[in-house]
Amino acid sequence: MKAKTVLISGAGVAGPTLAYWLARAGFRPTVVERAAGLRSSGSPVDVRGPAAEVARKMGLLPRLRAAATGVTGLKFVNDRGKRVGRVKLGSAGGEDVELSRTELARILYEASRDEAEFAFHDSVKTLEQDEGGVEVTFEKGAPRRFDLVVGADGLHSAVRELAFGAEAAFVKHMGVYVATLPLDGPVADPHEVVMYNSPGRAVAVHPGHGRGIAAFMYRGKAVPDFDHRDTAQHRRMLAAAYTGAGWRVPELLEQVRQADDLYLDSVSRVRLPAWSAGRIALAGDAASCVSLFGDGSTLAMAGAHTLATALAESPGDHATAFRRYEATHRKLTGPKQRNVPVAAALLIPATRAGMTVRNLGTRFVPLVTAAQRK
Repeated sequence: MKAKTVLISGAGVAGPTLAYWLARAGFRPTVVERAAGLRSSGSPVDVRGPAAEVARKMGLLPRLRAAATGVTGLKFVNDRGKRVGRVKLGSAGGEDVELSRTELARILYEASRDEAEFAFHDSVKTLEQDEGGVEVTFEKGAPRRFDLVVGADGLHSAVRELAFGAEAAFVKHMGVYVATLPLDGPVADPHEVVMYNSPGRAVAVHPGHGRGIAAFMYRGKAVPDFDHRDTAQHRRMLAAAYTGAGWRVPELLEQVRQADDLYLDSVSRVRLPAWSAGRIALAGDAASCVSLFGDGSTLAMAGAHTLATALAESPGDHATAFRRYEATHRKLTGPKQRNVPVAAALLIPATRAGMTVRNLGTRFVPLVTAAQRK
């Protein structure tokens, strides 16, 4: 029997994971990626629980640990840099790993590149499906036909737009924007994240893995003309949001003004009544973007493995496989979507009173860690 072909849009976290497992199951995966090469937010993410088990089965845990951060604590500071609270951070299980999303994407790509065809600097333009397959045209490449198509292309998924409808129908801004920026070098303490808050705003310096990362998180209404690819707009948004902020914020904003590798996007919730339409399905953030704490990568890896397993178990019945995948994976994504407001309240208190309560709470209960593990 001829191996079924699967087009996967997106070479971030879910895409390469799915390609690896589909190839192992006898499918012929092709991954198309809009960027010219591997490009991803440098923000720290977690590989924990079911994703750590997927990584173990792929033989990747040693590589993930080698790229991991050494963070053990989160310190809250005031305008003068004085500590006002601290919580311990760390793995709930022995295989859990924190690393940059860039490193995770690279490791997953290197694990899957010999298993699948990769086409960078291209993207899906149109999708036309019939009973036997999906006709796909690309922005640059020649048209091709595939048995199945999976959109693993993130919050602003092109596949979702083409197959399910306009983004506005499924994506809800959760009242928070997040930006990340790689710093010029290492930070003073490689084991501690330092976070500064003012009402409705937070700035953190994360030690990363040999190179620090600045993270900006602030509350704000949806910007009507927001463009997730417009770096100039992102610089203006950050400058306006952090006017008058203390601690190291002016210094970090100066780096923002000069940076080429700045990432900014809305914290958003993606909800669809179904994750598949005929021969087209969604995975990762394209199906269910949920997290403020880095759990998105864990969910993406776990979901990709679940989808590949379902397809392998029903090779001639994609409809049954898609339903089984969705029923299983929604059990993981649902609770995470409900926890976004709690996460925002802990990391970005809206008032000074809220900041005081949060800081006092860190003396007695590891609140942030508890929220992460929900």
